[in-house]
Amino acid sequence: MSELVLVTGARRSRAGRAWRFVRRTWRRSIHARVITITVTAGVLLTFVLGSYMYQRIADGLMDNKVHSAEQDALSKRAVAQGYFSANDKPDRASLESLVRQTVQSVASPGDDLSRRVIFEQGLAPVTQRLSKQSTGPKNTVVPKAMQEAVAKDPTHQQTQIVTVPRYVPRYINGVENGSGIGTGHISAVMVGSQVVVPGAGVYDLYLVYPMDTEEETLGIVKSAFAVGGILLILMLASLAYLVTRLVVAPVRSAAHVAERLSDGALNERMPVRGEDDLARLATSFNAMADSLQRQIRQLEDLSTLQKRFTSDVSHELRTPLTTIRMAADMLHDRRADFAEPVARSAELLNRELDRFETLLTDLLEISRFDAGASSLQDEPVDIRDIVRRVCDGYESLATRNHTRLRVHGRRPAVAPMDRRRVERIVRNLVSNAIEHSEGRPIDITVGSNSTAVAVSVRDYGVGLAPGDSARVFNRFWRADPARARTTGGSGLGLSISLDDARLHDGWLQAWGEPGQGACFRLTLPAKTGVPIARSPLNLAPDDSAVGRIMPQADSLTIGTRTAPGSTTYAAAEITRMEGDRS
Repeated sequence: MSELVLVTGARRSRAGRAWRFVRRTWRRSIHARVITITVTAGVLLTFVLGSYMYQRIADGLMDNKVHSAEQDALSKRAVAQGYFSANDKPDRASLESLVRQTVQSVASPGDDLSRRVIFEQGLAPVTQRLSKQSTGPKNTVVPKAMQEAVAKDPTHQQTQIVTVPRYVPRYINGVENGSGIGTGHISAVMVGSQVVVPGAGVYDLYLVYPMDTEEETLGIVKSAFAVGGILLILMLASLAYLVTRLVVAPVRSAAHVAERLSDGALNERMPVRGEDDLARLATSFNAMADSLQRQIRQLEDLSTLQKRFTSDVSHELRTPLTTIRMAADMLHDRRADFAEPVARSAELLNRELDRFETLLTDLLEISRFDAGASSLQDEPVDIRDIVRRVCDGYESLATRNHTRLRVHGRRPAVAPMDRRRVERIVRNLVSNAIEHSEGRPIDITVGSNSTAVAVSVRDYGVGLAPGDSARVFNRFWRADPARARTTGGSGLGLSISLDDARLHDGWLQAWGEPGQGACFRLTLPAKTGVPIARSPLNLAPDDSAVGRIMPQADSLTIGTRTAPGSTTYAAAEITRMEGDRS
């Protein structure tokens, strides 16, 4: 029984693999689809037309056979009736001998028609009973319906298509010797009528015309149709293959060139042959590639200039900023000696210099990311320690904003990370939460699993409008430009945080609803080189599936869903693309 189960399972597995291969080929190959559809249509068309023509030929052969059989039977009946009418010996022996001779004479193949003759008593009464005489197989039986039709209308011939045993007669000196051979059955035309035998009464005379020749003709026609149909289907398949190849080859070439272009081979082009539509497609594709190449080079030049400008300006501003800082610090330290307006100006100057210095530092960090010069200083760190340090640093700011920081997470969350960069990410997330919390508490949660550690910062303030979760990591983007800032940010913090997360092969994600607050979650791999399978923390509070699994790299997925209670929210899974940096 177990062996039978194993064999059945193996067969099902092979059948499943074959079905998957067929489905994959059907989806991926235009060649396969066009050839399959063409061959299927050809088979159906060939079958329908072949069946129609075969039936018409068969009907024509049948009609011709019936017509010739009726004409021949009419003349042979007249011959038989002549023999019987000329007889002047009414005794039984003489009549039996006459019937045998007449039957043999009528059945003799003196023309192109082969016929069998049956002489027997019908349904009409007779004065003298004569024996049944027939040529061909002795087991040939006249249908009852044929006998009744002959008895009902004795003045006309009755015709019926019957099935009789197959039989090939043998003749000696023109007389059938009864040693015919044959197997199976064959259709035949049976023509029945009555003859008058003087001294014996009215008897039935049946002439049977087997359709051997017609059957052979139909066999030849069927073979010809089959061979012709197969050749036609093969020709259609070959034609479909050639035509499809003419169309698919340029499309595949375009796909190959497009893949090469996407890989950075901007000089790749399609070959142009002829002047037809496919040549126009190749020409248009090449023109598009030329235009894209020019624009990409222009954008690369502009990006290079922008990065160089940012880096140069950032570095060049360091020297005058240092001088200004020294003068501002001196004025700020002596502000008590100044009049009130001058002292206030010194304080404003010092505060704005702090913001300017922060902006300059962020610009330098951005330029390092753009130049690919950033590197990690990995060490095993419990992310809870970083969260505690950040919360201690922002406790006074939270108090001023009437906000309470609530930290959750008892289990260790240790992972290799650059402490400075991760602490900068957490600082940015906490400061943003304080800025937008509207005085409500902020929940900071730490979690871990086998592949990741995570920290989420959840506030219950103004939240994010639909679509803002996809733009919140853009440089200098602000959800509400009219909103006054209290933390003195540069507008680059979340963008730098996203680059720091990507440098760790981690995720930085955002969720928010208007009036319901926002949640930012940082997820880092627990082991170097091991990708994150799932984040240990929820992103959206009412749907644990949102953001638990990160999409493929360099992708952006934004969805609007309806959670229980008909609450609509936007969730964004964000991984920074190279194009987003410029």
